[in-house]
Amino acid sequence: MTEATGRPHPGHARVPPWRDTRVRALALQVLVVGGVLLVLGALLANLLTEMGERRLTFDLGFLRTTAGFEIGEHVIEYSPRDSYGHALLVGALNTLLVAVLGVILATILGLIVGVARLSGNWLVNRVAFVYVELFRNTPLLVQLFILYFAVFLQLPPVRDSITLPGSVYLNQRGVFMPRPVTGESADAFLLALGVGAVIALVLWVVGSRRAAAGRPIPHATLLGLLALVGLPALAWLIAPTAPIVLEDPVVGRFNITGGLTFSSAFSALLLGLVLYTAAFIAEVVRGGIQAVSTGQREAARAIGLRDGQVLRLVVLPQALRVIVPPLTSQYLNLAKNSSLAIAIGYPDLFNVSTTVANQTGQPVAVIAFVMLIYLIMSLVTSLVMNLYNRTVRLRER
Repeated sequence: MTEATGRPHPGHARVPPWRDTRVRALALQVLVVGGVLLVLGALLANLLTEMGERRLTFDLGFLRTTAGFEIGEHVIEYSPRDSYGHALLVGALNTLLVAVLGVILATILGLIVGVARLSGNWLVNRVAFVYVELFRNTPLLVQLFILYFAVFLQLPPVRDSITLPGSVYLNQRGVFMPRPVTGESADAFLLALGVGAVIALVLWVVGSRRAAAGRPIPHATLLGLLALVGLPALAWLIAPTAPIVLEDPVVGRFNITGGLTFSSAFSALLLGLVLYTAAFIAEVVRGGIQAVSTGQREAARAIGLRDGQVLRLVVLPQALRVIVPPLTSQYLNLAKNSSLAIAIGYPDLFNVSTTVANQTGQPVAVIAFVMLIYLIMSLVTSLVMNLYNRTVRLRER
């Protein structure tokens, strides 16, 4: 007789190793790890053999060599005299810019469409349904081609730009809009904004813990909002000059100067990623909302809450426990799908790395660098979402 742990009872004979559950579990793990290492070793040996036959090397010295090619769009300063390493950094930042903006906009649109899918209004419900089914069931690459070649490149030339409210212009070269420019009082305003954000964060963390302990801070949310909005507003009002002013784009005969410029390739890529990913996020939101029992809604209405308050205060906080895990996957997919930018000419990380690999003859090192960047982006995204998931998950008492 043995205990459930596999240990023999005192006074009984020792269990043979092949019958000991602990030994068998350890042996199985050793076999699995050994098999994985053997497969990885075989793949590495094959890679080294193929590289040797093709006289390829794994050398990172090319990162300091002058690149010599242009990059049409860049978040930081870049010129052909910069190194290949700097060029790859520019591509990585371009990808990061698309990914961050895409995540924010797709989340907002997906939340709106997901709620609209549950609307009692027939027209709103059907429009949301058609949107989700259309964008979710067609390839993203096809959508990017349509947006770029059939929409943005068919816009009028610069001199006939489409003018939208707020000094926003659309033409074949992209989207042009006012750019915020910091003034002399910007430092004080940014300091007030930072202090307000810290106060709001502290109140939110402390208030959540005290509320969970049954000792809530009165009006903690309101105080946090006042700090976040009131301090910057006060700094703006007492500043001698405006901390931030808008620089409007100026339309010329052949080009638009000033303002903020988003090229046609960037605009098509961002719009395509947002529309495509928001369709999936909408279904995640819809499923999360429907996972909340109807009794919760009925109880909320019974105490006098309106439909908007029921959704904001009762349904969504509980639905987040179901929404956040699959939402993380959609964010990761959006970042990786941005590599399709090569199809429409936007200089993202994958596009720039292709040029670098062709010019340097170091495809293995370049591909390893690209994989590392995407891996870091994915791990950071997962870390942030997992930390947020801990704050919304159900805590047993």
